[in-house]
Amino acid sequence: MSKISYVLPVYHNQGSIKLTWQEISALFAGPLSAHEYEVIFVDDGSKDASYAEMLEVAALDSNVRTITFSRNFGQIAAIVAGYRHATGDAIINMSADLQDPVELTVEMVRKWEAGSDVVVAHREDREDSVGASLFSRLAYGALRASNPAIPAGGFDFVLMSRRALDQFLQYKGRNRFFQGDVIWAGFATTYLPYVRRKRTIGKSQYNFSKKLKLFFDFLLDGSYLPIRLMSLCGVIVALLGALYAAVIVVAWALGKTPFSGWAPLMVAILLVGGIIMLMLGIIGEYLWRILDEIKEKPLYVIKEEQ
Repeated sequence: MSKISYVLPVYHNQGSIKLTWQEISALFAGPLSAHEYEVIFVDDGSKDASYAEMLEVAALDSNVRTITFSRNFGQIAAIVAGYRHATGDAIINMSADLQDPVELTVEMVRKWEAGSDVVVAHREDREDSVGASLFSRLAYGALRASNPAIPAGGFDFVLMSRRALDQFLQYKGRNRFFQGDVIWAGFATTYLPYVRRKRTIGKSQYNFSKKLKLFFDFLLDGSYLPIRLMSLCGVIVALLGALYAAVIVVAWALGKTPFSGWAPLMVAILLVGGIIMLMLGIIGEYLWRILDEIKEKPLYVIKEEQ
């Protein structure tokens, strides 16, 4: 009998924790009755009564485990902590705010049983405000420019096999691109679209500044696009500067410069500016390679060996 682990990061989710557990446990009295389960709640420094509600649920069900941080370390830290303590054969990360449909995990488990190491439930649409939906579309549109494998609506709701999870846990880094790390290894992946529900209990703690910080974490950790744009800009500016400097020298030789001293000044500015831009691009390339080494991702991943 295989075990399914649910990892649920908790941050100010008072009122929805017990309801989420009830929905999960009901599945194992019905469509998932052939499996064992465990639910791991990870309290990321909540200041409401979330921890007390977690303890209440744990007292009702021996399959429920709790982890509590000393302070708020962020969602990625909570997910990784839950993953490290999970003992299941398949591990599902989902929210504790009832916005992810718990019943979808039945289909996710079926896809895993059919051979998928990763099952991504991605947000095809969301019952959120116009502003939140617009920001999400713009942010993921930019991310997909460098990583097309990421679904248009992004994802956090995901199942990983034990093999895929063990691979994921080898990656290092504090400001991680969670979605990119999940799909990086290239294991067999199935995508399931769903509509993210509107939050009815409590209020989202993701304000605009946190969303913007998360976007930059995603963009800088999971993509070399900004550095490559810098490098390309440096090359273009250096070439244009050199060409225009040549034009100025010709104009100076023909006596068509605006005033004395203008030609050498402009040539110096253009050439030095172009060289600086080119050097910044080269430094950026080195920094990207240093970042890539620090993350200590394996050089390759073996799918099968005989």
